[in-house]
Amino acid sequence: MAAAPEMRASDGDRDRVAAALREHVAEGRLTIDEFNERLERVYQSRTYGELATLTSDLPEIDLHRLPAATAPAQGAHPALPGDKARSLKGAWAAWAGVSAISWLFWLLAFVASGHFVPPWPLWVMGPWGIILLVNTISGQSRRDS
Repeated sequence: MAAAPEMRASDGDRDRVAAALREHVAEGRLTIDEFNERLERVYQSRTYGELATLTSDLPEIDLHRLPAATAPAQGAHPALPGDKARSLKGAWAAWAGVSAISWLFWLLAFVASGHFVPPWPLWVMGPWGIILLVNTISGQSRRDS
């Protein structure tokens, strides 16, 4: 039986219309202001007819086969080439910052105690630095090939 416009809509029906509106925003058919206005009206709607008027000027969207859910083309890389370099720079910057702070704390402990304090920051810097170095070298060798 087909849903008549005067038939009451369920929460699930309203959620499906809201999801379709989100997809239309993502595809550029609606502005954020239009989306917010329609979304407010979606959750105030009581019937199928009221819900239908909110999407009547938009093409049908099959929510089970969204364009964003399709697999990337063969040979396409999900990350941009500069993303790996930026993330490595960020990782090295974090390593350098934590290392500097660790050495500062070590120096303060050394001066405050008046005797030699083993250089514990090496235990922070060493393993982390080795892992970063391996990632950096392996990332460059993959890019060169």
